[in-house]
Amino acid sequence: MKKWMVAAPVALWVVTVAAAGYVFVRGHTIPATDGRTTVLLQPGERDFVLSEMRLLLGVVKDITGGLAEGSNAKVAAAARSVGMAATHDAPSSLLAKLPLDFKRMAMPLHGGFDDLAAAAERGETPAALAGRLGEQLGRCNQCHSAYRFDQVQ
Repeated sequence: MKKWMVAAPVALWVVTVAAAGYVFVRGHTIPATDGRTTVLLQPGERDFVLSEMRLLLGVVKDITGGLAEGSNAKVAAAARSVGMAATHDAPSSLLAKLPLDFKRMAMPLHGGFDDLAAAAERGETPAALAGRLGEQLGRCNQCHSAYRFDQVQ
């Protein structure tokens, strides 16, 4: 068998894997004019991301309300609703477009809500839970400072 008949498919495979790896790390992004990174999405994907952000903000409101009432049960229920289990609904097309650094921020955010829920269930004080919520909001701020989501034109 000729060497090129083996080398050509191997070379094509290497190029394909390298391209897929590049897309997985970089995502579908361009530099934004405000110094952030723009993630380019289809309208439905962008709607999904923005809906998730509104959900997170609503949960922060519910956690704050639970803290004000002194109800660790309400804090735990709200936090758990956006924990790691909530990440399974993301469309695979969207996940492929998100840069690796964004994914690295998102997983600790969702895991942090699971940790907050577990701490509330263990009976941590409202002050300690508020500190944990502050850490979560810091993660939100970090992401919003780094990324924006625009529709593909």
